Amino acid sequence: MSRNYGTGDGAVCALDDVTLGFAAGTFTAVMGPSGSGKSTLLQCAAGLDRPSSGRVEVAGTDLAGLSETKLTVLRRQRIGFVFQEFNLLPSLTAEQNVGLPLRLAGHRPKPAEVAAVLAEVGLKSRARHRPGEMSGGQQQRVAIARALITCPAVLFADEPTGALDTVTSREILALLRGLVDERAQTIVMVTHDPVAASYADRVVFLADGRLAGELPNPSPQAVAERMARLEAAPC
Repeated sequence: MSRNYGTGDGAVCALDDVTLGFAAGTFTAVMGPSGSGKSTLLQCAAGLDRPSSGRVEVAGTDLAGLSETKLTVLRRQRIGFVFQEFNLLPSLTAEQNVGLPLRLAGHRPKPAEVAAVLAEVGLKSRARHRPGEMSGGQQQRVAIARALITCPAVLFADEPTGALDTVTSREILALLRGLVDERAQTIVMVTHDPVAASYADRVVFLADGRLAGELPNPSPQAVAERMARLEAAPC
């Protein structure tokens, strides 16, 4: 797929004929220099933006053929998204934030289901707490639980540890890794951190909107070396 912004002399090609597949039950990290197209790739793959050309398929459904209404429904039912800044509603408790996607879809959350997913992310005892009463790591766990409540086909994460300290970041990454290993959750994560990328099964590299290689079974050192080469490459 490709994604262009603007027209004429001011046109920008954020993604240039990128073809990628994410197998079910795998963890993929997406990396690249600033402006390489990482966030654009994530937004198009998650149905938050539409490619200028090409197609995006999620769980057997081609997103290009969906109206905005049907695309919204599919995102609510089949796609989870975790943001760097958590995006929790401050007036709602943890359990209310987690149940929000179901309410937006017209369903009443079952207390047992909400409790189960909060327990899965280690926050069973914090169900009645509001975001302001929790640490950054606990808020991100609530955000992950909110993304999981609909049993999404894919969970997309955009710099999920970018606002967290090192210790808390590793805890969140271990949680994501466990979701892949224990519930076969498919995860696609944008990150700039080689250590974070090492939790994934593979790393996909972008440069100038194009694929710039992959690295299976990544180590922090191998990721850092590959990124250094990409950032040093001439424009």
